[in-house]
Amino acid sequence: MNFAVVVPMANEADDFRPFIDSLTKELDALGGGTVFLVVDTVSKDNTLTLCQELSQTDSRFITLWAPENKNVVDAYLKGYKEALQHNHDYIIEMDAGLSHDPNALPLFLDAFEKGYACAFGCRFCKGGSISDSNWKRTCFSKGGTLLSNLLLGTTMSDMTSGYQGFHASVVKQFLDYPLLSKAHFYQTELRYLLRKKQYVEIPIRYRAPSPSVSKKAIRNAFEVLLHYCYLRLINKAPKID
Repeated sequence: MNFAVVVPMANEADDFRPFIDSLTKELDALGGGTVFLVVDTVSKDNTLTLCQELSQTDSRFITLWAPENKNVVDAYLKGYKEALQHNHDYIIEMDAGLSHDPNALPLFLDAFEKGYACAFGCRFCKGGSISDSNWKRTCFSKGGTLLSNLLLGTTMSDMTSGYQGFHASVVKQFLDYPLLSKAHFYQTELRYLLRKKQYVEIPIRYRAPSPSVSKKAIRNAFEVLLHYCYLRLINKAPKID
């Protein structure tokens, strides 16, 4: 299967080798796949150098230096654009730092083979889990899911996970859409806009400590959430068909 994985990389030097080793092992087992490692000026350690050295020794890993990025959403979208330019049929996004387990990649690919256009990682469905994360972040994720489902009319078990994948045709559509999110609410925004697509939730194990969410990111999340809630109330709810 012609697929790509998009991974924003910022200050990942400490966990770089364990993460890459795990991902490489999975790519070997799958017999294919290309990984786009997106690095920007947020990264202050030697992550860029490590990525570039890896790209020189393993052509499956392509390093994208993107100093023009303004936020994490730009990093994801940069990777998607490059994957499309390389003509990949399916594109999966995941976080580095051992947050997302590469062993789940076959589940995403299996969903695509079954005809699903979108596959969303889910920590709160049967088979999913969340561990080693502080309780505040866990409550934030669960609370965000409950609030989003309530205000937006969605019914997903996990509205805030960053492990997700799409058919290339879907990626082309949301790249053309004026997304409002500037931080991690981007995943929720995509799930909402793509709610009419044929999708499936994939059980994932989220297992790494997670940094606190900034006040700026939380503010942006509420602004975008309330914006879409308002459009829904006036019967102008947008969607990507």
